[in-house]
Amino acid sequence: MTATLCPACDAGVVVDGATLPNEIVECGECRSELEVVTTEPVLLALAPEVEEDWGE
Repeated sequence: MTATLCPACDAGVVVDGATLPNEIVECGECRSELEVVTTEPVLLALAPEVEEDWGE
C-alpha cells in the first residue's frame, strides 16, 4: 500500500498495491472520487464527471 495526497483536500489517501492506472478511488476525508493517473509513483487526479453520453 502507498499513501499519497488527495488533490482536493490534501488528506492522505492510501492506494492498494493492486490498484491499476485509470481506476477510481475515494478520498476518505472529503469523499471526492479520484482517478489513479500513475502507480509508480502514485499520482491521483480528480475523476472526470460522468457525462450522459458515456457508454452509448
